[in-house]
Amino acid sequence: MFTTKTFIKKNKIGNYIKHVREHYIRDDISCGLQDCKNCLPVESNLSNEHRNECSLFSYDHYIILDTNVILDQMDILEESVIGNVIILHTVLNEVKHRSLPIYKRLCTVIENPNRHFYVFVNDHHKSTYLQKEEDELINDFNDRCIRAACLWYINHLPKNKFIFLTDDAANRNKAIQENILAITVAEYVSNLNTNTGLTDKLSRKDFHGKDSFKDVFPNHLTNVELLTGIREGRLVQGTFRASRDNFLEGFITVDSEEDSIIVQGRAGLNRAVNGDTVAVELLKEDEWVCPSEIILEDEGVGDENVDDVVSKESELKKATKKKRGAKPTGRVVGIIRRKWRQYCGILQGGIDGVYQLFVPADKSIPKIKIETRQAEFLRTQKLIVTIDSWPKHSRYPHGHFVRALGKIGDQSTENEVILLEHDVPHSQFSEEVLNCLPKMPWIITDDDLEKRVDLRHLDICSVDPPGCTDIDDALHCRLLDNNKLEVGVHIADVSHFIRPGTVLDQEAASRATTVYLVNNRIDMVPELLSSNLCSLRGGEERFAFSCIWEMDKNANILSTRFHKSIIKSRKAMTYEEAQLIIDDKTKQDSLAEALRNLNKLAKIMKERRLANGALVLTSPEVKIQMNSETMEPLDVEVKKLFETNSMIEEFMLQANISVAERILEEFPDCAMLRRHPIPPSSNFDPLVKAGKHLGFEIRIDSGKNLAKSLDEAVKEDNPYLNTMFRILATRCMLQAVYFASGTYQKEDYYHYGLAVSLYTHFTSPIRRYADIIVHRLLAVICGADSTYPALLDKKKTNDLCQNLNYRNRMAQYAGRASIAFNTHLFFKGKLQDEEGYVLHVRKNALQVLIPRYGLECTLFLARKGEISNIFTYNEEDQTQRAGDVILHAFDPVVVRLTLDSNNIQHEKFVLQLVKPYVE
Repeated sequence: MFTTKTFIKKNKIGNYIKHVREHYIRDDISCGLQDCKNCLPVESNLSNEHRNECSLFSYDHYIILDTNVILDQMDILEESVIGNVIILHTVLNEVKHRSLPIYKRLCTVIENPNRHFYVFVNDHHKSTYLQKEEDELINDFNDRCIRAACLWYINHLPKNKFIFLTDDAANRNKAIQENILAITVAEYVSNLNTNTGLTDKLSRKDFHGKDSFKDVFPNHLTNVELLTGIREGRLVQGTFRASRDNFLEGFITVDSEEDSIIVQGRAGLNRAVNGDTVAVELLKEDEWVCPSEIILEDEGVGDENVDDVVSKESELKKATKKKRGAKPTGRVVGIIRRKWRQYCGILQGGIDGVYQLFVPADKSIPKIKIETRQAEFLRTQKLIVTIDSWPKHSRYPHGHFVRALGKIGDQSTENEVILLEHDVPHSQFSEEVLNCLPKMPWIITDDDLEKRVDLRHLDICSVDPPGCTDIDDALHCRLLDNNKLEVGVHIADVSHFIRPGTVLDQEAASRATTVYLVNNRIDMVPELLSSNLCSLRGGEERFAFSCIWEMDKNANILSTRFHKSIIKSRKAMTYEEAQLIIDDKTKQDSLAEALRNLNKLAKIMKERRLANGALVLTSPEVKIQMNSETMEPLDVEVKKLFETNSMIEEFMLQANISVAERILEEFPDCAMLRRHPIPPSSNFDPLVKAGKHLGFEIRIDSGKNLAKSLDEAVKEDNPYLNTMFRILATRCMLQAVYFASGTYQKEDYYHYGLAVSLYTHFTSPIRRYADIIVHRLLAVICGADSTYPALLDKKKTNDLCQNLNYRNRMAQYAGRASIAFNTHLFFKGKLQDEEGYVLHVRKNALQVLIPRYGLECTLFLARKGEISNIFTYNEEDQTQRAGDVILHAFDPVVVRLTLDSNNIQHEKFVLQLVKPYVE
């Protein structure tokens, strides 16, 4: 049977449409329990039985949950001690609607037969289906459906016992009145017979402590007030970004505005956490301030003296209060959407009784107050903690312990922290994924030969970093009869092995990129592909996607063709090996000649590209030498670059440009491209100021003028000066991003850094999923493969790009964090003097770059919270003066470098100024 529901809805053009929904009701839906004789038998592959043992009850029982228990207490429900749980379909739908991540975690538990979680489709069962009453709130209706299902189970299986868990007092009281046994989750968990620290994992929104008697923050506005204020223009909505240098400062980025809004002080930040979507009230223009020049870290344990906090805030405001150059300033008045997640870190110390202060690894996240009775053990561990609430009376947000990761300082634990903190998917590939791989031994068939161009006769080679096993690209160059050159870029044909819509394809799309840590690599695709069948190894036949140009000897492209191919690389070389072959004039074989011709062409291409306004930017790239047995760092050094690095880069860039032009021509709405937005002029302020005081005019009106200005910023007495300018210019840039061509105007396709109108990624499909999509588009154009609906869907491509951009950004940050951790390991117990350069001059510190190790460290000129009695800060020209010594940005210095391990969570380098030496 079915019921119908009719409602009238107004559409976008103003017409009213009648909707009729049919809701099917059945009486043969099983309750899901194994020992039920009344329902149809349920198939089961259970290998064990479960018994719930709680001291409040003398009998085994089943648990029925309400929605909020799942939303708030998922960390508890994932514990194996909890079982025989009934999940009502009403609850499951509401969880899915309110939190997709929690819903996915719940589904994982439900799908595990050994966890004994059962789904009952109560909203389609004849005896438990209810109709919503007129004027009944949806929350009240759902609660009524849940209680009705509880009563049905009690009557359906009178010999079994059912416990209803809910933290909603009103719902619990109504359940008790209806003779349903109902208790809170905390009551249940604290009385479990096998409660091994499980109470620590309870989500708590009702902390009470010494800080509960006095408000620390202003009230947040209600949701109605926030929406009304935004609609009327009195409030602005944006994303909160916490300062990493100053815990009392943050910035609100607003999509429609070029400048971020500054928020300062405890009242200004008003409990916003990095990533939250917030509502901001702009201050009057005469109250605007500049970003703080103070570096201020939250060192407090527990309830730091309020007067001390107030004085720091006051100092902060005095330091930033000036009329000229002030930026839009505001205060957070409400939270629209929280972006809380699970955080890795350590315990710092006790506050009061069982309350502890947790220090997140991410410095942009505030410390978190948790309750635990196993603090002594947990202080030795890296932990995961999540935030539950942030009441206005508490200096810190409140949260709960989720799990321990391992011992502090252990390399595998620290790697796990890096991966978790940067949301890098790193679990083993599932059986379903591995089943998508080709069976070994893999061979090239006659059918493959018919569909591909055979290039095995060409002198193709690859040039990569030492130890590279995932070789994406190879090159060839040969002289043609017409005295022209044929140049080929051959890219691993990963899309041949990863077919659209398969589990392997979905996994690769989710991971989006390979992540490179110092001593570990998290592959985007299984090793059989990444290091074997798709890797263009020397001497082995492989499938490739080839981009082949005919060029004249001035590197002008005369024609371009694309096709799938079979290649056999003559040799897989490192950059250094290829450079030695080019430089050794005694080598006259065909491979050596090909490399020399490629190098000549690359130099011409680079010169032409730079003349068009492409930027040469830089950031310190560090290489860490590891002990192969102990995996401990032996040395830290900046990577050495060769001409061959640039040679490979030029041909990869040109291949990407050629492919971008072709796929856009054929697919104007759904081509996956890559754009690099022009940075707002305010981003360049630090670069322009630094150039000005050193006598250089840094022009930022165009990329070409910026490139020329950087080329001219040279001083003979400071050979590293130009590199410093380029490092600073790199930090002024916005990130390049993937996008679907139909979602932007053509003028927005521009890649600022490369100074090209079109660009994409085609050359690294083993480690980037974007390249696989581009290969599929190009394969359709070449007639080598067929299309599929998602490939031509602009919206789906755009959604995919959002994930690719996020994963790519996180992978970069994870790689940097891995280098930082191993650099710290290398410096433990060491004391040494190093040459460095002042990168930024701050009010109470210098930020110093040490080129040898690629380190950027803070040299404090005064104790925290104090002003130096030796150095005087000049705000106008951004200098620190001590007698005759004046320190500017980019000045060379010698510093004494040691590692401070007192704060295990945030180990940092302590610098002393050695030269220029100040008494």
